[in-house]
Amino acid sequence: MTEKSNEVVLKVAGISKRFGGLQALSDVGITIQRGQVYGLIGPNGAGKTTCFNLITGFYAPTSGTVHFDDQEVTGEKPYSMARRGIVRSFQKTNILKTLSVFENVLTGHYIEARQPIWKTFFPTAKVRQTEAAIRESAARIVHTIGLSRHMNLPATQLSCGELRLLEVGLALAAKPRILMLDEPAAGLNSHEAREFGNGLRKLIGDLVESILIVEHNMGLVMSVSDRVVVMHFGQKLAEGTPEQVQKNAKVVEAYLGGNGKERS
Repeated sequence: MTEKSNEVVLKVAGISKRFGGLQALSDVGITIQRGQVYGLIGPNGAGKTTCFNLITGFYAPTSGTVHFDDQEVTGEKPYSMARRGIVRSFQKTNILKTLSVFENVLTGHYIEARQPIWKTFFPTAKVRQTEAAIRESAARIVHTIGLSRHMNLPATQLSCGELRLLEVGLALAAKPRILMLDEPAAGLNSHEAREFGNGLRKLIGDLVESILIVEHNMGLVMSVSDRVVVMHFGQKLAEGTPEQVQKNAKVVEAYLGGNGKERS
């Protein structure tokens, strides 16, 4: 496990969300410290993705607050959250499959690359320096996610596991402080999921400060997380280290069906 800091980066306090007559989330709290991988698990419909959307500004909470770096950011728009350093992935991949691995990661630097059109034809020294830095950053990200040998390979030729890694690379291009991953291991086999998890831990302290992961793959979450929150019917059922959560009787009953086998 990585070296921890007691500094709180993200604090979610008592957030709730109601959609008409449906109470999707009730009084959920999450505190993430720097250097921490935080897992959010639960059965389908437990409220995991709703919680994700509230933190990242895609939904405004009915009640409760979100603080980032001791500043309240509750209800800020997604683009504002991203600029602060709260960056998320989505369950549906947005990889540009006709582009190479390197070119895909380059597209993730678009904010830094924005410039007046005339500078494209008459680049100044500063523009050339910025472009060089962007390319260097993209190459570093490709190396970090373990796709260096596929640097110039079209994304169409990547395996499912490699596409998931590339998806993380796109998110990293936005220079997140907190990287939020929504079902990143979907479609991966056990070997791919294990390799993916190993790659995630290497990001902490290098390219990101903390990671929040929503995932159905119990083995992946338990192997990479420092702390795990279990959601059930829109409420927080349990929280603790992976070892504590796996031994929690309420979790075994609600999430594993009472027999140690994960419910489908």
